[in-house]
Amino acid sequence: MPLGLIALAIGGFGIGLTEFVIMGLLPEVAADFGVSEAAAGWFISGYALAVVVGALGLTAATTRLPRKPVLMGLLVLFIAGNAVSAMAPSYELMMSGRIIAALCHGAFFGIGSVVAASLVAPEKAAGAIAIMFTGLTAANVLGVPFGTFIGQQYGWRATFWAISVIGVLALIGIAVLVPKPARSAGDAAAPSLRRELGAFRSGQVWLSLTVTVLGFGGMFGAFTYIAYTLTEVSGFAAGAVPWLLVLFGAGLVVGNWAGGRLADRSIDGTLLAFIGALVVVLALFAWLAFSPVATIVLLVLMGAFGFGTVPGLQSRIMRYASDAPTLASGANIAAFNLGNALGAWAGGLTIAAGLGFTSPIWVGAAITLAALVVMGVAAASARRSQAADASAPTLPATSPTPVPAA
Repeated sequence: MPLGLIALAIGGFGIGLTEFVIMGLLPEVAADFGVSEAAAGWFISGYALAVVVGALGLTAATTRLPRKPVLMGLLVLFIAGNAVSAMAPSYELMMSGRIIAALCHGAFFGIGSVVAASLVAPEKAAGAIAIMFTGLTAANVLGVPFGTFIGQQYGWRATFWAISVIGVLALIGIAVLVPKPARSAGDAAAPSLRRELGAFRSGQVWLSLTVTVLGFGGMFGAFTYIAYTLTEVSGFAAGAVPWLLVLFGAGLVVGNWAGGRLADRSIDGTLLAFIGALVVVLALFAWLAFSPVATIVLLVLMGAFGFGTVPGLQSRIMRYASDAPTLASGANIAAFNLGNALGAWAGGLTIAAGLGFTSPIWVGAAITLAALVVMGVAAASARRSQAADASAPTLPATSPTPVPAA
């Protein structure tokens, strides 16, 4: 295995940690800055919205530049943003640090996927990309609980300093271990932004993006304020939150693996099943959150069914944007984070309205139900198109031309 893949995975680990660790530290951060839970939730929403901008803007702006220096520049931006967050004396400066760090998120994964594939033989490209994304998965399974533990023991700022160190390690690793690609005839032709934008003429691409926004918006509507739900409703001690997040991460890994395997057989069928199951899980979670045992079980299932949709959603948009998948793939990363922002915002509204710490879970169930409806429309439309294509008459390759009489 090329060592450059490890460097890319470390970068993915740090970026995933930055996005998700704040959820376990939200009570401490809110108390330190003297803001409400809903206002602290904007540290998540602001990050997610900045990812949307970076995923589209930076990916398009750096298309013609050498990929290795671009990755290193993105990591410098990432390190700077987390250092600002760690030192921030005010709410506003903390938000600025979150936004700076978020800008590199989507572009790093989009460009990093191309670099990872270039490090191995073409038939091993998918496995190389999966290794890079292992860092993101590890951030949820191990990094977030560990980062939450550090924040609770040594203060939340210590967590962001630790993330900055991870960014430095990734930067050194990419500088040393990722080779500079040799120019070839295929590299000489600049990618066409017009062709990439042409993928968005497909109605199925837009339906897929909508499902991504709503599906992840529903899950993150519940997950953004999960620390409050676990401590204030389920009755767990604050020290138990990191270990409960480990269980959530375990569900994430299992769901991501199962969703990928099942999506290879039927993308739309898998998405309909997983999104439908997530609606049920979220509704049960909101209803039974007072029970510690039910909370543990449903937390694992929420991770499994929520992240089990990721392989199918990514594969679906790549299928319908097959002629120009780069920007569409980046747009799907943006859609994931737009959903994060939507869920955090909607959940914050219900808390601010005094509806309690289970209200974001109910909102999440409603948003996920909307995703299920859109997914049903998309699947039905795809079936009609396939049926129409199958019933269309097949014309011969050449038609005989009548010869006029002399």
